[in-house]
Amino acid sequence: MDSKPHILVVDDNREIRDLIDHFLVQYDFRVSTVGDGKAMRRVLETARIDLVVLDLMLPGEDGLSLCRWLRGEKPGLPVIMVTAIGGEADRIVGLEMGADDYLPKPFSSRELLARIRAVLRRAAGAAADVPAEKKGATYRFAGWILDVPTRQLNDPDGMLVPLSSAEFDMLLVFVCHPHRVLNRDQLLDLARGRSAASFDRSIDTLVSRLRRKIEADPKDPAIIKTVWGEGYTFTAAVSVE
Repeated sequence: MDSKPHILVVDDNREIRDLIDHFLVQYDFRVSTVGDGKAMRRVLETARIDLVVLDLMLPGEDGLSLCRWLRGEKPGLPVIMVTAIGGEADRIVGLEMGADDYLPKPFSSRELLARIRAVLRRAAGAAADVPAEKKGATYRFAGWILDVPTRQLNDPDGMLVPLSSAEFDMLLVFVCHPHRVLNRDQLLDLARGRSAASFDRSIDTLVSRLRRKIEADPKDPAIIKTVWGEGYTFTAAVSVE
């Protein structure tokens, strides 16, 4: 079996697809390229994909909708979103939909390569850092269920809440260390954030994204609390199955 990481590029611009394909192959990646969401789903049904490079502006189903689908159907699959729309609002929306990184066009091939390597390192490192006895665990807190094998989070009503790989890794750190004050350096180390892409280097931003997903009132959080001058603490009682 070929051990090279398999990258799926989803972009309606054939020239861009071919450019990324030819560049990544030089750096020991396998690459599949498609032009829309339907073709993306067909590839995912038949191939083992390690990361998706997903364009925001696509014919038919756009990148945000496809990213939301990926988070529900392939929760552990890293996604890097690329787009010609480089505004802050679009970047935030992409990350909220579950993208692991966001790269505005035009971008250099080497920048994309660096982002791909960083996201893959974090994904591999997070899996390796989970103790063997915890890899099959299910964590429950405040009615929420975090399932490690499937990398899925369900709310108290049983609804699946999409998480990016970075969000899952950070939440796993918190549930594994409840009632303990963790500073930013500790969170970075525990979540493998030091190998993450640029937006993931901000622990505060990542915590804010998690709060918007699990807190009843993100502006007055009851689960992930700030300890001023020290870091954050996860206050909910956690049970492990």
